[in-house]
Amino acid sequence: MKTTLEQWRMFKAVVDHGGYAQAAEAIFKSQSTISYGVHKLQEQLGVQLLEVEGRKAVLTEHGRILLQRAEQLLDQAENIDKIAGSLNQGVEPVVRAAIDTIYPNDVLFDVFEAFSAEYPDTRLELEEFVLSGGNEMLLEDSIDILITPQLPSGWNGEHVHRSCFLPVTSPQHPLQHLGREVTYDDLTAHRQVVLRDSSRKRRSEGGWLGAHQRWTVTHTSTRLNIVRRGLGFAWLPELLIADDLKSGALQVIPFAQDARRYVDLYLVMAHEESAGPATRALARLLANTDTGCKAAHTTETE
Repeated sequence: MKTTLEQWRMFKAVVDHGGYAQAAEAIFKSQSTISYGVHKLQEQLGVQLLEVEGRKAVLTEHGRILLQRAEQLLDQAENIDKIAGSLNQGVEPVVRAAIDTIYPNDVLFDVFEAFSAEYPDTRLELEEFVLSGGNEMLLEDSIDILITPQLPSGWNGEHVHRSCFLPVTSPQHPLQHLGREVTYDDLTAHRQVVLRDSSRKRRSEGGWLGAHQRWTVTHTSTRLNIVRRGLGFAWLPELLIADDLKSGALQVIPFAQDARRYVDLYLVMAHEESAGPATRALARLLANTDTGCKAAHTTETE
């Protein structure tokens, strides 16, 4: 017993359009072809799929169960055809990107949504890293696109984002209650929460490291939650903490001078000349985002 996709398509068309004549018109086949195809399908299965009520063909209970499976099968077959067509046009089956955690999630998800609309059948593999972790992946040739604050030696990159970092604590933190403007000397007596470089070879920490006490973490979300609990201070991305600042959950440390710091992110393509259309499209979308703060200077991430 071997059924065909075409038989299942004809069966589905009869159900969708309410009869053999309507199905024949919808899928551009003769009514006799539709009738024979569905009859042969039922004969091969040994199961009645449809029964006629008046002038309308309606599903039997067995037909309803098998239709659900048939719809899944037809969808999968259509997807295979699309993927094969994409591959025939030179579209990559997968694009691999490594993006520093500084890059704003909301912006990134907008980019991914647009990419999905353009290349729905291309898989996307995302690696998130801190500081120089992505550079390792680039040099190991395990990614197609890199967004990094530290361009590896010998590589060119396109500027795509500038992030503003603000020094913050919880409202209850002692640095908010000195009764005067804060200095860098004041920070040395308090705990700083910093990020560790995700590189396997360079286990450094990022940012101003003048505090005698430091907690080192590997995720930005962990650092944010520690600061929210009043357990330390940190320079955090302004876009990340905007809601916390509005609600008062976090407060900017009242320095005498402007203590904001800035980080620039650059986009690097591993193989720009030979990159496929999906890789180029993702790079274009990442490069065309108009986000971040504007500043005249940069420094390393805190």
